[in-house]
Amino acid sequence: MSSTAGLTSFSYVVLVLVGEGGAGPHDLVRMMRQGAWSYWSSSQSQYYAEPKRLEKLGYLRSSKQPGRTHERTAYALTDAGRAALREWLGTPATFPRIQNEGVIRLLGAEFADDATVLEGLSGLRGDIAAGRAWLERAAEIEPTLPHRERALRLNRRLASRMLDAQEAWLDEVEAELGGP
Repeated sequence: MSSTAGLTSFSYVVLVLVGEGGAGPHDLVRMMRQGAWSYWSSSQSQYYAEPKRLEKLGYLRSSKQPGRTHERTAYALTDAGRAALREWLGTPATFPRIQNEGVIRLLGAEFADDATVLEGLSGLRGDIAAGRAWLERAAEIEPTLPHRERALRLNRRLASRMLDAQEAWLDEVEAELGGP
């Protein structure tokens, strides 16, 4: 039997985030919120359900730990979880799936005048600025996670280039459609 039986792409996200230090579902949700530019398209509830499923499959084990107000569940990798990660890390990564609402809005430009399309795209500037602010905060956090600092730095640089590309695309669209 393969060490990856029953695992999905999201399963690997959870296994990586649990890592050697362990994590509870609330930790996974916090990491999801902090790393929203990386991968996270799953709902918050999945970060509570997936660790339980992975435990049943033998990839994680749980323990009860004291929390601020009540006992909390923490998960740790099992040997099977580590083996599954090692196997998965050696498989070819696929090209990223990108959901870009702005691209679809531009594609639908035949149904509205250019000013309306530009108005619909105008919110992207604020999102790009928010993304840049998030990246500045991420850079400050990196040194506090020495076991992941290199990966976080490289991923942050990718996210920065993605923001640059989105901004350049938006500049081009605005110039073509007669925007600001």
